[in-house]
Amino acid sequence: MTERVCIIADMTFEPAGTDPHPDDLLIFLAVARTGRFTTAAEGLGLNHTTVSRRIAALEKALDGRLLARAVGGWELTELGHRALTAAEGVESALTLLRSSATDSPQLSGVVRMSATDGFSAYIAAPAVAALQRRHPLLRVEIVTVTRRALQHRSGLDIEVVVGEPQVHRAESILLGYYHLGMYASRPYLAEHGTPTTVEELTQHPLVYFVDSMLQVDDLDAPRRLVPQMRESLSSTNVFVHVEGTRAGAGIGFLPCFMADQHADLVRVLPQSFQERLPYWMVLRTESLRLPAVAALVGALRAQMESYAAALLGHHDGQRDPAAQLAV
Repeated sequence: MTERVCIIADMTFEPAGTDPHPDDLLIFLAVARTGRFTTAAEGLGLNHTTVSRRIAALEKALDGRLLARAVGGWELTELGHRALTAAEGVESALTLLRSSATDSPQLSGVVRMSATDGFSAYIAAPAVAALQRRHPLLRVEIVTVTRRALQHRSGLDIEVVVGEPQVHRAESILLGYYHLGMYASRPYLAEHGTPTTVEELTQHPLVYFVDSMLQVDDLDAPRRLVPQMRESLSSTNVFVHVEGTRAGAGIGFLPCFMADQHADLVRVLPQSFQERLPYWMVLRTESLRLPAVAALVGALRAQMESYAAALLGHHDGQRDPAAQLAV
């Protein structure tokens, strides 16, 4: 993200048509990347009023509107896109000067992303830690949520979602795949028996997402294919699914890379239940050009690659990896 910019609070507005002030361009750059005045103000160490006033001054200097209101934030106008290119040039020049002076360029600022619980813990967190060892001034904020990709992602630089996103004016990148399967705890199976057929499986309770709150169609496989399974423990958090299954609440439909971490969990009917789902990354076009965001994207992709075997689970060789859950 852009670094903090020193602003003189009582600067007067430039007459229409005059050259824009470089500080105003950098403030506009922060607003363009976040889609919100308040988020940009926070990152720059300014208040909302100052940011709003400097954007107004820049629009007056350029004699046109740079931003148009959209659902949940602001979008760039045609003039705004041209101003963005100029603002990125100012930022690049300052970065070059700093790099020449220190001979060791450092990424800094805040990158904000959202992702599912499991991805955040096993992919994002290690990727961020590795990146921060090289760039200790870089901060990353992760919001954990399981939902479809947003059409207007103001305030977020990166979204990671399950299933191919249908979005406009954004970049979508396929990160890779992971498998889910049916799991039960050893004590649960000792008490209730191990199901050897799908029919026997349906006699057991299901530990999974809250049906009425599930926003991702690709995650509805258990209720779509084994609707006879009654609900036992439901949660919006996949870590609750794992721990509930370990505690004996029922049979959980779990990401293999999470369930396989626990020796007390046993994969049930792996030949019949193996769902392969994709992780996709969605970015604002403006965010993708930000060096800190680009660096995090690279770190996430590297972690996905290094963790690929675990994501596919211990049973991925037992059948075609491309096969979807089949009953």
